[in-house]
Amino acid sequence: MNSLRIARAALRARPMAVRAAVQRRGYAEAVSDKIKLSLSLPHQSIYRSFDAVQVNIPAESGEMGVLANHVPSIEQLKPGVVEVIEEGGASKRFFLSGGFAIVQPKSVLSINAVEGYPLEDFSADAVRAQIAEAQKVISGGGSEQEVAEAKIELEVLESLQAHLK
Repeated sequence: MNSLRIARAALRARPMAVRAAVQRRGYAEAVSDKIKLSLSLPHQSIYRSFDAVQVNIPAESGEMGVLANHVPSIEQLKPGVVEVIEEGGASKRFFLSGGFAIVQPKSVLSINAVEGYPLEDFSADAVRAQIAEAQKVISGGGSEQEVAEAKIELEVLESLQAHLK
């Protein structure tokens, strides 16, 4: 008899004892605990095990708020704003060009990105000018590679512009 059949037999024989030991979590619950945030770029660490109340991330699967005791997961990040909410309600916002967020057990969140800057460092006028340049390259018939790069640049810049308004 293989081990899976033995486990099933034990489940039928003592269902409450076995099921009590296996606890499953659904959505994160709002608790007063903090989440340990690490936000890293190739050239610097913005946060190292920082105690945050909540972190909002721009996941490819949709905007996501991460609280303490969140279900472990790995999320690919799209260009957008990461918002770190500190105790007392103050928040800091960073624009990331993409990356990955890893929610680990024991309320640990690691965010790794190639580029990231505080949102207040951006100029809305400069972003508009760069959008116009990217649109010219796309419509102007540059090489296939130049057009592809301009499309990526335009996606990132439009996301940034939406957060600067």
